[in-house]
Amino acid sequence: MDEVLIAVADPTRRGILLLTRDREVAAGEIAAQFPMISRPAVSQHLRVLIHAGLLHVRREGSRRLYRLRAEGFAEAAGFLDTMWAARLDHLKREVEKDQQG
Repeated sequence: MDEVLIAVADPTRRGILLLTRDREVAAGEIAAQFPMISRPAVSQHLRVLIHAGLLHVRREGSRRLYRLRAEGFAEAAGFLDTMWAARLDHLKREVEKDQQG
């Protein structure tokens, strides 16, 4: 889970995840969306996302195609859901207490 949270903390990596959410995207197309950083830097971001389990890579000839692995978010999403649910439970108790008093 830590790798996922660290990976999505970076705005460039979040942008890559958004690009790959609905379809496979070639590495060159991803790099073209981030002209302010070098291609090797984009490659490093892709490696971080793959290592965190958030991207799937498929080779097609000499091209590499990337696509989001939504299931890679499962553990982190479960943690955040737990935190959110606990907060909502607390808020519900406070509201009910105010309504009774």
